[in-house]
Amino acid sequence: MRIVLLGAPGSGKGTQAKLLVEKLNIPHVSTGDLFRAAIAAKTPLGLAAKEVMDKGDLVADEITLGILKERITQNDAVNGFILDGFPRNLIQSEMLEDLLLELNMSLDHALLIQVDPDEVVARIAKRAEIEGRTDDTEEVVRNRLNVYKEQTAPVGDFYKEKNIVTEILGKGSIEDVQERIQAVLRF
Repeated sequence: MRIVLLGAPGSGKGTQAKLLVEKLNIPHVSTGDLFRAAIAAKTPLGLAAKEVMDKGDLVADEITLGILKERITQNDAVNGFILDGFPRNLIQSEMLEDLLLELNMSLDHALLIQVDPDEVVARIAKRAEIEGRTDDTEEVVRNRLNVYKEQTAPVGDFYKEKNIVTEILGKGSIEDVQERIQAVLRF
């Protein structure tokens, strides 16, 4: 099963993806995690990504797609994957469609987790405190929410046109949201 998780930063995509990994035995592919690993390794790509991410902006599409292609063609993704953090704009959506076509793959589900923006800010502030993430300051979070509204929110409409998007209420406990997702995926 190939799934893309959509939603604002802090909507719970990563948390929900980790729970789905346990149920579906497919990898969670987070572009944010891929970039953070490159940053930790201090690769040239990682350093370039860090500069962009620290401002709350998005890394270039071609770089992101290249890293993604490398990851979803690994052996553990043969039965599917859960994308988290990609696509983030309409161009990336189209690029992903082209990549999947090239790889003879398609998405089965696009799950759009809906959370109130004020709750997102509170969640990310808590996450920053717990994890010590430098990219989660309130100023950066507000910028990321603006970027999301302008660039990423239209991706939901892209997948609505393909009849694979389902909106998931992201309010409530982690378990409540997971139950809603599992009901959509029917397992």
